[in-house]
Amino acid sequence: MTSKEKVTKSDDEWREQLGALAYRVTRQAGTERPFTHEGFPKGDGTFRCVCCNQPLFSTGAKFESGTGWPSFFQPLSEDAIEERVDRSWFMRRTEVVCRRCDAHLGHVFPDGPEPTGLRYCINGVALTFEAD
Repeated sequence: MTSKEKVTKSDDEWREQLGALAYRVTRQAGTERPFTHEGFPKGDGTFRCVCCNQPLFSTGAKFESGTGWPSFFQPLSEDAIEERVDRSWFMRRTEVVCRRCDAHLGHVFPDGPEPTGLRYCINGVALTFEAD
């Protein structure tokens, strides 16, 4: 389901491929404003990395968290993402990045629903959607 081949591009190549906001979020670990990605598809499908097209999350794991960012209780596979310690903003959080291209996706928190109890809080601009 996931590709093991790492995707690497120059900074200029990423800038050319991505819009300004997607570049700032995915390549510079930025965050989009909450509630700016309304209208995410309701049908079945897969959310993919906007940078490398890696499958990341399924609509079956999506839930409404009320935070203003797309939220999921688990990734599509453990190989799809990587978790890293983030000590920015005088906090200690767990950053979520695409394992294939190192794109910053968002953060994961231990306050999600069952069955995992996790909330993957993901920037909508870091995702594309592919319907089943």
